[in-house]
Amino acid sequence: MPGVTNMQSLLFQLILTSFVFLNSVNNVNAGITSTFIRKEWPSVDIPLDNEVFAFPTGHNAPQQVHITQGNYDGNAVIISWVTADEPGSSKVQYGTSEEKYEFTAEGKMINYTFYKYNSGYIHHVLVDGLEYDTKYYYKIGSGDSAREFWFQTPPMIGPDVPYNFGIIGDLGQTYNSLSTLEHYMQSGAQSVLFVGDLAYADRYQYNDVGIRWDSWGRFVERSTAYQPWIWSAGNHEIEYMPYMNEVIPFKSYLHRYPTPHLACKSSSPMWYAIRRASAHIIVLSSYSPFVKYTPQWEWLSEELKRVDREKTPWLIVLMHIPIYNSNEAHFMEGESMRAVFEEWFIHHKVDVIFAGHVHAYERSYRISNVRYNVSSGEHYPVPDKSAPVYITVGDGGNQEGLAGRFRDPQPEYSAFREASYGHSTLEIRNRTHAFYHWNRNDDGKKVATDSFVLHNQYWSKNLRRRKLKKHHLSVFGQIATY
Repeated sequence: MPGVTNMQSLLFQLILTSFVFLNSVNNVNAGITSTFIRKEWPSVDIPLDNEVFAFPTGHNAPQQVHITQGNYDGNAVIISWVTADEPGSSKVQYGTSEEKYEFTAEGKMINYTFYKYNSGYIHHVLVDGLEYDTKYYYKIGSGDSAREFWFQTPPMIGPDVPYNFGIIGDLGQTYNSLSTLEHYMQSGAQSVLFVGDLAYADRYQYNDVGIRWDSWGRFVERSTAYQPWIWSAGNHEIEYMPYMNEVIPFKSYLHRYPTPHLACKSSSPMWYAIRRASAHIIVLSSYSPFVKYTPQWEWLSEELKRVDREKTPWLIVLMHIPIYNSNEAHFMEGESMRAVFEEWFIHHKVDVIFAGHVHAYERSYRISNVRYNVSSGEHYPVPDKSAPVYITVGDGGNQEGLAGRFRDPQPEYSAFREASYGHSTLEIRNRTHAFYHWNRNDDGKKVATDSFVLHNQYWSKNLRRRKLKKHHLSVFGQIATY
C-alpha cells in the first residue's frame, strides 16, 4: 500500500506541474467575456405529463425522495419523502447489504396547506450513528409500494481526505434543467452544494404552486435519493403571496427541505454549517436578517471561530445573492452582505464562495473591497491574495431564461463570464489543492469550459506565488491557479 500511495502522490504532482506549466505559458492580463452563444432550448417548464415527473407505481408509494446531511460531521442523514394518499409509516429500514436491513429509524410526518392546496404527507427521518465511507441501502414504504435506494457516507473528517462536490443553482424544471441534472449525474461528484432557487413554483398561482413543488421533487429524485444535497434558499423560495393570503416566507421550502441546523447551534434552518470529509461548509441566508446583532450575524461570528483548518482545511461558503457580479441582472444586490461579512471572509481565509441568483456563470479573481468606507479608502475592488474566489453558478436552467447582458467594460475583478446553462464540480485532492471545473450545457452536451487549480488559503500560503496574477482557462484547456 505505501508504494501505491507514493505512486498516486507522484502522479498528482506530475498532473499539477503540467497544469501550472500550461498556466505559465498562457498568461493573459484581462478577464474573459465568452463570445459563445448557445442555441437555447425553450425556457418553459416541462409538461406535467412528461415521464420525468412520473409517479412511482403502487398505492401510497413514497415519492420525492431526498436526503441531506443529518449532523455536523457527516455520519448521519435526513431522509425525506412524501406519501400522497395516506400518512403511512415514517420508518426507514437500512443496512449495509442490499435487501438485508439490520436497522430501523423512525421520524416524523408533517403536512401543510398553501392557498387551497393540501400537501401530501411529508416524512423526515434522521438516520444517525452511521459508519464513515460506507454504502448503505435503505427501504421506505410498505408492501408492494415499498421502494429501495442507497447512499454512501463520506470518509471520516480529515485534512487530506479527497472529496468531490457538485455545485448547482437556480435549477427549475425545464428541458435545460434536465440537461444540467443529467450532466451533473455523470460527473462522479458525491454530494451537491445547492445555492438556492429550487422548483420555481412561485412562478405559478393558487394550487399550481404546490403542484409544481411536487413535480420538482419527483424530477430531482433520480439524484437526491442517492446522495446528499446541501440546501440553501433563494428568492424563489420566499413565496410571499398576499393575494392568496399566503404571507409566511419560505413556507413550502421549510416544510419540505430540512437542514441539520441544530447540530451547529443555529437558531434557524435557513443558515447552518456542516463538516464533510476535508471541507467546512457554511450556508448563509441572503433573505434573512444578517446585519450586526441579528441571529445570523451572531451565529456566523461564533461558527467561524469553530473552524479548525487542521481537521477541515477547506472553508467554503454558500449564499444565493452573489457579492461580486458584473451582470446587469441583480447588479449590486449583494452589496449589503458584502459590507457586513467580507472582512470576516478575508480574516478567516475563506477559500471559495459559491452563489446563484444571476442566471449566468462568472468567476472572479481574488479581490476585496474592504479598504473602502463611506468617508475614505479605495472606491473599487483591488487584488487581495487573502480573499476568496467568488463564483456565480445561477445557471441551472430555470424558466426565466439566461441573463445575457454583462456590464461593459468587464470589471477588473471578473476573470471569466458566460451566459450559458451548466453546473460546476470542486474536486478536493488534499489539504493544499483542489480542481474546479465549470461545465457548459452546449446544446445538450456537457462541455468543460472553465477550470482552475484552487490553492488552499490556510495551507498553501507558502506554496502560492506571492504576486497576484490574473489567469483564465480558455475552452482549449489552459489551467488557472489561485
